[in-house]
Amino acid sequence: MATSQKNVCAHESVDGIPASAGEALAEAIPVPADLPQAYSELQQRFQRTTTALGSAAHDLKTPLAILNGYVELLQSEKLGPLNVRQREVLSDMQSSGKRLQQFIQDFLTYSALETGGLKMQFETGNLNDCLSGVCRLWSMRFQEKRLALYFLANNKLPLFPFDAPKMERVVSNLLENSFKFVPQGGTVWLHAEPYMWERRAAAAAASPVERRRHDNPQPNSVKVSVSDTGPGIPAEFHQEVFDDFFRLPSNENQEGMGLGLAIVRRLVQAMGGKVWLESDPGSGCKFSFLIPYIPSATSAGKGKTR
Repeated sequence: MATSQKNVCAHESVDGIPASAGEALAEAIPVPADLPQAYSELQQRFQRTTTALGSAAHDLKTPLAILNGYVELLQSEKLGPLNVRQREVLSDMQSSGKRLQQFIQDFLTYSALETGGLKMQFETGNLNDCLSGVCRLWSMRFQEKRLALYFLANNKLPLFPFDAPKMERVVSNLLENSFKFVPQGGTVWLHAEPYMWERRAAAAAASPVERRRHDNPQPNSVKVSVSDTGPGIPAEFHQEVFDDFFRLPSNENQEGMGLGLAIVRRLVQAMGGKVWLESDPGSGCKFSFLIPYIPSATSAGKGKTR
């Protein structure tokens, strides 16, 4: 008696990967012609997500301000006297409220930078006055942690157009970074000086003359540096520290969202400048950034120049 056998068609596997899985993977990878559209859709989705999170952060500002206001009212003892323990609790609440307020402000700034909602406002001003004002805001916190903060005005700096609030934010974020990581008894220096910034140009590469041999001693920018005696940062992280939401492996338990230096990079670039880090483990950090005396066409197009 003959037996009939059914032929079962089995999908072959390649390198241990089932053919069905390979087909699904192939379908998931867009063809080169579809890459621009896929990138555009991904970018739009990112913009929508950033805008939504920025709106949520903005909505938190009002209730947080109300809570902080009630804390200040209780601390004033206008509603009745407080004992020592109650003052301690209110002080902790106030500190937590300020930290949360800073987180919200960081995310709002980040969201505005990502969505193009933050515009530059260039006005001629005195950079020494701007930096001195930031130091005054931080001096009390540095003293409480027993940190020395030094800033000496540089009379060689000319008046030039810059966005003072954005500059204050950049320097404040750099000082906050030092404040977090420099141990008690440490020192932080804030310094500004005229600087000759030789930008590389496409035409310069074709020139047979060495670019840096040109005699042009006139400064065209300002260099601002924040140096400290902290633990330092390994060389492999010198670029990554400016990435969004990045934290050093040794600082994963540190407070914050990892946006401080990312905001610094974006604001400096928006003002037509650049920022970098010089550091070795155990020898502290030196964050420096350059801002041109004359705003670039790209930067000036993002705001007003007066």
